[in-house]
Amino acid sequence: MTDQAPYTKAPITEALIDIQVTLPDDVTVGDLARVDIGEDKGYPQRRNRFAVMGEIAVGDQIGAVTRQMHVGYDFVSEDERQIVQARQNGYTFSRLAPYDRWETFQEEARRLWDLYRSVAKPTSITRVAVRYINRLDLPLPMADFKDYLRTVPEVAPDLPQALGGYLMQLAIPYEDPESLLLLNETLLPPPDTSTVSILLDIDLFRQLEESVEDDELWMLLEQFRRRKNEVFEACITERTKELIGGS
Repeated sequence: MTDQAPYTKAPITEALIDIQVTLPDDVTVGDLARVDIGEDKGYPQRRNRFAVMGEIAVGDQIGAVTRQMHVGYDFVSEDERQIVQARQNGYTFSRLAPYDRWETFQEEARRLWDLYRSVAKPTSITRVAVRYINRLDLPLPMADFKDYLRTVPEVAPDLPQALGGYLMQLAIPYEDPESLLLLNETLLPPPDTSTVSILLDIDLFRQLEESVEDDELWMLLEQFRRRKNEVFEACITERTKELIGGS
């Protein structure tokens, strides 16, 4: 796996590292408030994080019931471009555009993971993921999506070829490193009438049956990052590379 030189107009809208864990029974949501990610660390805002739980009530009448459960906290940077989730089931670090580079992103994610781990004391890591969400603004008129994308839905020639919208998800297993790629594409509202906008969402993850040591964890995430780059390059054409500032 090789690295692609950074694009000068990289289309990344959000990059995430996600680590799901099992915590000791005696670690509560209140304990997670003690994760030392505060103003002195560049994250002055702390927000409650809730999960929506759904239940089906069966009796004289069948109905759906939803309720919110407090599962952790979001720590938000002053410019609101970096968010740390400290949850009962795991940790997520996300960076919103503009994205700098992997080394900076990974270094901050690892520093904050160490803070989360020191308080939460996870007994095991159950899932690890690297996810990059891209927005491609492509110019109109366009003869074919294939001018810009190599992975697109195929419409039968007997059907109208104009698309008012589409949503495509591919689940592709990899053996080295062992992982599953979820590749999502859909149309987004464009910024103007001269553009068509595409979401290209690359989510690479592995479910773990046995926990990993910390160095092994970050080595695996590095491998995922390199694989993510390969996936992105495989999905776009030379015309798209020129559009986003490729060499």
